[in-house]
Amino acid sequence: MEFNVADLVERVARNIPEREAVICGSKRATYGHFDEASRQFARYLLSRGIGKGDHVGLYGYNSVEWIEAMIACYKIGAVPININYRYVEDELLYLFNDANIRACVYDVEFSDNINRIRERLPLLKELVYLDNYNEAAQFPAVAGAVDYVDACGTDADVTFPERSADDHYVLYTGGTTGMPKGVVWRQGDVIMVLGGGIDMYTQEPIASPEKMADRCLDESHIAPKALNMAPLMHGAAQWGVLRSFFEGGTAVLLSKRSFDAHEVWQQVEAEGVNVVMVTGDAMARPLMDAFNEGNTQPGKQGEPYDTSSILAFASTAAVFSPSLKDEFAEKIPTALITDNIGSSESGFTGTTIHEKGKAETNAGGPRVTPARHVAVLDEDLREIPAGADETGVLAKGGYIPLGYYNDPEKSAATFVIAANGQRYVLTGDMARHNADGTITMLGRGSLCINSGGEKIYPEEVEMAIKAHPDVFDTLVVGTPDERFGECVTALVQLRPGVAEPSLEELQDACKTHIARYKVPRRVYFVEKVQRSPSGKADYPWAKREGLARYEAEAG
Repeated sequence: MEFNVADLVERVARNIPEREAVICGSKRATYGHFDEASRQFARYLLSRGIGKGDHVGLYGYNSVEWIEAMIACYKIGAVPININYRYVEDELLYLFNDANIRACVYDVEFSDNINRIRERLPLLKELVYLDNYNEAAQFPAVAGAVDYVDACGTDADVTFPERSADDHYVLYTGGTTGMPKGVVWRQGDVIMVLGGGIDMYTQEPIASPEKMADRCLDESHIAPKALNMAPLMHGAAQWGVLRSFFEGGTAVLLSKRSFDAHEVWQQVEAEGVNVVMVTGDAMARPLMDAFNEGNTQPGKQGEPYDTSSILAFASTAAVFSPSLKDEFAEKIPTALITDNIGSSESGFTGTTIHEKGKAETNAGGPRVTPARHVAVLDEDLREIPAGADETGVLAKGGYIPLGYYNDPEKSAATFVIAANGQRYVLTGDMARHNADGTITMLGRGSLCINSGGEKIYPEEVEMAIKAHPDVFDTLVVGTPDERFGECVTALVQLRPGVAEPSLEELQDACKTHIARYKVPRRVYFVEKVQRSPSGKADYPWAKREGLARYEAEAG
């Protein structure tokens, strides 16, 4: 047995077949049932010629079947490819072609999209649709597509291939800029940094896959019910689920097709959720608003939600502002609140444990305790020592991806050999290595604003703006300035029903958190700040909106 996703899931399922593995809305599955359903779909894929190394698209909303299909791929050495369900025709075409997708499992409501692109996808041969709500009759048929339930009924005589820690995991990520790109990992590496293979306390790898999968038999090992708020097409949700499986926990997912903050609290209360995983302020702010409103279910209107089961509240992949963490700490005193830093290319890079009222900034953004093999590198790829008054790029060594799929040029620019001879991934995040060993995160280097020669990182300004009680969300970009080159410009979404604060009022609020030269000099109020379904900032939108507002203002 190796550190392989399918091997680990199967061993846990053999250990605890009757324990619940996953809950999504009204659907539930035990480890035994879930593992057998995955095996049946794996048999179907093999019978259709899909096998080792083939890419299988997963194009749908959260469902138990989405996860079954993902694990089925791993059972045969195939590679599931996450597809953003918000993509339009051109984006879908790009992703299907770039990823060389040979088979696709899709929600039946996306049938029209599949029909529009399939003739331009010569590699796409096998199509399987999910019809969880018996809606197939409402959508156009896709020639040759098979119902997932029927596919799982196959009795074909097939041979499962050997598995290995070298089998691939691929995550397509749009990040904050550019077209989506496929990050290619060895499963043995990604399990270490995202699947819990490295002990978070000792920072040492777990000795063997058997030891990892057998923790579920240890009565002293906590196997929590963990609720992932991000959709499964996002890496944070995939690894939240897989990590839960590897330790014998129960993964709880949201079933609605758009984010509903009240659904989160209702699931917490109904299922006794222990761990809540959120993607930054974009989800956490409406979540706190819903908490303050109270229950909306019939017969319970206005009653406070029961959150006594929550032991931990963790944010990943997006900024989680200190003022909001303070509010969660106050309202949910049982919860340990953490902010976990990482990316699709690096995995976990650092964390901060929130202490209510304690400042988390150090002339910049959040200050985190770095994970194993994390460094800050200068322009010559030399490691910047702790305490040096120098800004560099956050880099991660050790267990890192093989590169980007179908993109050797970008791979060479991102995955580098540093001056010390070690291989690193450059995250693109600027950072400062503090004397106490912590790292201050400053934001994306590609988004850095140059105002009069001063470098200003959007995330630290956004955190300061969000401290204002009337601000719901914000993104910060640079717009042209005749004197300074670029002007710090904020796109601000206010809370419902509040009056627009003046520029001076927002500036005064910011000056208590950041230096005066970083304070926004232009503020444009917008109806909604654009983000991905997982909560990631849409900076291209913010740049376009900021420029359009500036040009209209300038005449």
